[in-house]
Amino acid sequence: MPKRFSSKRRLPSERLCISEEQRMYLSTIRRRKLEVNFIRVFILAAFIFAWELCAKLGVINDFIFSSPSRIVGCFADMCADGSLYRHVWVTLYETLLCFSLVIIIGLASAVLMWLSKSFSEVIEPYIVVLNSLPKSALAPILIVWLGNNIRTIIISAISVAVFGTILTLYTGFMETDQDKIKLIKTLGGTRWHILTKVLLPGNLAVILNTMKVNMGLSLVGVIIGEFLAANEGLGYLIIYGSQVFKLDWVMLSIIILCIMATFLYQLINLLEKLLSRNVDKSA
Repeated sequence: MPKRFSSKRRLPSERLCISEEQRMYLSTIRRRKLEVNFIRVFILAAFIFAWELCAKLGVINDFIFSSPSRIVGCFADMCADGSLYRHVWVTLYETLLCFSLVIIIGLASAVLMWLSKSFSEVIEPYIVVLNSLPKSALAPILIVWLGNNIRTIIISAISVAVFGTILTLYTGFMETDQDKIKLIKTLGGTRWHILTKVLLPGNLAVILNTMKVNMGLSLVGVIIGEFLAANEGLGYLIIYGSQVFKLDWVMLSIIILCIMATFLYQLINLLEKLLSRNVDKSA
């Protein structure tokens, strides 16, 4: 009968084996996390309160600097007429499309450079130069070439992130453990086996970190493109609101962009945790 007991039934007893020092350590970590979260929320609440108070007392001009209450009212009005949903959706769609294209193009280019040393030697200096080039300088040319449309925004946004992605991934591929590659070659493996069994799994952390960076860069690139070539979107709302002195629109758009950036970053973190669990299970 004792042999039939599952490991789950032994978990309570295993918990009892934790020493008092370990309990204290874990309790300290939990308390520290609560303190950090409380301080973060307190700083944000204090900033909002001080901002609203200064606007009410006339310390700052709420027409120029807006205020939390004005932003909330602007949010309610724009939700009521449905215009805010359209602007948020356009920016989110363009960001996700740009992010996907950057990852695909960057990963494919880095693999191609890894496969062909002569190709990488020829193309790498050009990628370095293009990565260093201020992307805002390309925007006026793209508008003339492609017109005032979504293609200009997407290509402008891609140019912000793709060259750095290629260089980062290629560097990670070249720093892969050579002993593992030699082992697969010794066992008769092909380049496809090296790519799928060593290169990509071994650089999973590099790929995920690059995705985290690219999510923010894609959003930045989309906003830059919307500044110059858009009729809708949060970038358009910011530039148009500043031109007609609707600063409530500007501040509301900036706050939504902060929330959007946080949400997208957390999605990548969730993907990283899921992949890490799968790797641990397979190991």
